Amino acid sequence: MDTKLFQLTEIKEAAGLLKAGELISFPTETVYGLGANAMDEAAVKKVYAAKGRPSDNPLIVHVASVEEVEKYVGEISKQAKDLMAKFWPGPLTLIFNVKTGVFSETVTGGLASVALRMPDNAATLALIKYAGVPLVGPSANTSGKPSPTMAAHVYHDLHGKIAGILDGGATGLGLESTVLDMTNPEEPTILRPGAITKEELELVVEKVYLDQHLVSKDERPKAPGMKYTHYAPNEPVVIVDGTEEQWRKAIMYYKNLGEQVGLLANENRVNQYKKEVTEVFSLGNKDNTTQAAKALYAGLRFFEKTAVTLILAEAYDSKGIGGAYMNRLEKAAGNHYFLEKESKE
Repeated sequence: MDTKLFQLTEIKEAAGLLKAGELISFPTETVYGLGANAMDEAAVKKVYAAKGRPSDNPLIVHVASVEEVEKYVGEISKQAKDLMAKFWPGPLTLIFNVKTGVFSETVTGGLASVALRMPDNAATLALIKYAGVPLVGPSANTSGKPSPTMAAHVYHDLHGKIAGILDGGATGLGLESTVLDMTNPEEPTILRPGAITKEELELVVEKVYLDQHLVSKDERPKAPGMKYTHYAPNEPVVIVDGTEEQWRKAIMYYKNLGEQVGLLANENRVNQYKKEVTEVFSLGNKDNTTQAAKALYAGLRFFEKTAVTLILAEAYDSKGIGGAYMNRLEKAAGNHYFLEKESKE
């Protein structure tokens, strides 16, 4: 299959392929999604096949208006309406109790709930409207790998597997949406952190909870990104969180093991150590966590084209969007932090 790169002037053509049951990747303000007609089970199954994604992992359904939500879910609480009014379109996914028979288990992962989002991207909203159907839209990458923030990333992973990619340039935020479980409106619960923080949500609803439990092997995850290894490049990732002495020890430790070390860190640290490692990628200003979050996936993907065999990645403060950054980085690293005791073993 040829994978066509669609320009923004060709949205209607891309929408026609979606209506015909084909897969089209689309840009959002977070990452690129892999779109299929959410009402067409055969099309949705193609998404799992293209990504190599486990079929018990639910998919986020993308809509073009708040009004569409009533078609797909049961009662919409006041809290949910207030959240949609404040944050839609935007990087917030809400999980609702789904109406019986609306979506197949292929979409919901066999759960009695569905995840909905209205992306803040004019081209993709037009794509949904022209297609005339809601679109599933998991990240347009091979399952478990870093999510794509440019059309070139999608092409690298999925060319020959999907019909096309709507090229909207680089995404704005670089990390997936915040996922908030609203199936119990009295206990809104964050299942996946994102750009919209707990503190921002609590300006709209009184109390928001944070689900930090680890999903077991046999448990069905309620949201994407909870169960399987996610966001990981081909090379192992080790997180460094400490002093300059800690960084020097980590670099020397892995170099002595024969690793070709890549450094994913703030621009000051990159400039300090770039002559001591194989490759570097800057996450930007050391005090700008938003910039680091936007650059994270591009950085992880960068090293796949180099001789690097191991990536040392910088930990950032987990406040605000830093919580989303650290959530993705810890999953990419399998929670592996460099500990000083390692260098003494």
